[in-house]
Amino acid sequence: MHFLDQAPRFLFFTGKGGVGKTSLACATALHLVAQGRRVLLVSTDPASNVGQVFGIAIGNHITPVPEVPGLAALEIDPQAAAQGYRDRIVGPVRGVLPDAVVKDIEEQLSGACTTEIAAFDEFTALLTDTALHAQYEHILFDTAPTGHTIRLLQLPGAWSGFLEAGKGDASCLGPLAGLEKQRERYQAAVEALADPAHTRLVLVARAQPATLREAARTHAELAAIGLRQQCLVVNGVLPLAEAEHDPLAAAVCRRERAALAALPEGLRALPLDQVPLKPFNLVGIDALRQLLDAAPATAGEAPGESLPLLQAPSLSRLVDEIAQDGHGLVMVMGKGGVGKTTLAAAVAVELAHRGHEVHLTTSDPAAHLQETLAGSLEHLSVSRIDPHEVTERYRQQVLASKGAGLDAAGRALLEEDLRSPCTEEIAVFQAFSRVIREAGRKFVVMDTAPTGHTLLLLDATGAYHRDIVRQMGDKGLHFTTPMMQLQDPKQTKVLIATLAETTPVLEAANLQADLRRAGIEPWAWVVNNSVAAARVTSPLLRQRARNELREIEAVAAHHAARHAVVPLLSEEPVGVPRLLQLAGAALSTTGA
Repeated sequence: MHFLDQAPRFLFFTGKGGVGKTSLACATALHLVAQGRRVLLVSTDPASNVGQVFGIAIGNHITPVPEVPGLAALEIDPQAAAQGYRDRIVGPVRGVLPDAVVKDIEEQLSGACTTEIAAFDEFTALLTDTALHAQYEHILFDTAPTGHTIRLLQLPGAWSGFLEAGKGDASCLGPLAGLEKQRERYQAAVEALADPAHTRLVLVARAQPATLREAARTHAELAAIGLRQQCLVVNGVLPLAEAEHDPLAAAVCRRERAALAALPEGLRALPLDQVPLKPFNLVGIDALRQLLDAAPATAGEAPGESLPLLQAPSLSRLVDEIAQDGHGLVMVMGKGGVGKTTLAAAVAVELAHRGHEVHLTTSDPAAHLQETLAGSLEHLSVSRIDPHEVTERYRQQVLASKGAGLDAAGRALLEEDLRSPCTEEIAVFQAFSRVIREAGRKFVVMDTAPTGHTLLLLDATGAYHRDIVRQMGDKGLHFTTPMMQLQDPKQTKVLIATLAETTPVLEAANLQADLRRAGIEPWAWVVNNSVAAARVTSPLLRQRARNELREIEAVAAHHAARHAVVPLLSEEPVGVPRLLQLAGAALSTTGA
């Protein structure tokens, strides 16, 4: 494998959600340890599942993996990091300043901006800690989905530049109090990331146009900030032998070959590795050790063994219930790579096809709604909450209002403050709030960012809600916050999207628990791209279908109040006709 040749100290695994970054990072860690190296595996994903893959509890501290001497792991827990960060700032003033002032500081540090800074602070420490580097020869980073990762890798430079200016008002007072102390560390982090002798980026993709386009965008954006030492790994490629007697497998192979033949120009110069699809779930050390094997694994199906019949509701059945209300907010959430964009588009297209007014939007920086729709439909409008666009619009609004009465020096200070990375958090939240208000008169279907990023947005929503309650509650005034709308099942229906695999189902269950803690009850689960819901004869796909049946049963019996299963289709669900087909796709009988 090219990406393993002369591996440097830092390896970053990045890419669109669901392409297998965690599995590949874990397998690489095992490979390096088998060569006698000491390895630390770090997850920077707010929705990390490294512990689930290894079958141990890890958390926000370096934890040895008992079955693998020489390997330790760390999950940077944004909430735990944020709490520790708050304690470091607030602790010294507690009992010194008046309680009201301390409470105000705590509230100031309760938002997603503080969470991001705290996690980033831990990340930069790993890049610059010489004692840690003496203990581990390699530090592998299993990163959050692309948009969040680019943001993380840009932050050392962004915060260094902001601190160089020495500006900032009360909106960033708490975070800056900690950041100012770390100026030298951030500069060292920038240098480590840009040094090809120390850092290599592994762009992980699937043999699908959308993930390869995302990899190309990531390649360009990271190269532009000096991270040019990159490799491309295409994961989960279906072996050609599986296509011989299976029409669905043959269609998948044709799609994958066409996607690789049309590799985006920016990726063609990169070293390329292909990892074959395996018939088993990549959970546990034995399975992970087989991932990097060049030879495809055999399915091992007994002769004449048949698959049980799968009976499950279609997505159209869920849309029937959604449509009865005539309007409302539908949010599609889940782990990256489970097909949230496609499912959100299918729900929106089906509702519009029935004559309802529908606004389809996304808060995912890496979403491709227009590419998925590939056309238009009466009653359907489409938008995207672009972080760069909404942030610039917010800056201009603040300069026009708050800056109108300032002199030149005051306006210059305000402009500098608005270049703080905290500004994006506020701008995206405001755009999100504007969109969901439309759900009182039409259907708003929202394709959300992958789990961790969405939870940070909900954290900002909760912080705003608490602030409004504190300001308005004592005055006896009626008010409705975005969080109250999300918590009202009459106004909001949350669909949790997943795949019928162990890790995505565990991830979806964790998301459901997080939502419930926020007072949001998920309305339904959708199991997407199910092989068990399609007619297959390929031995490898039949074994994967057998594994899926256990997971679908767990969803139906233990997790979901209601659910639907969407089969893997022979054609990519792109364009209005195929999205309508996907929404109403009947399940094939899988016996025989």
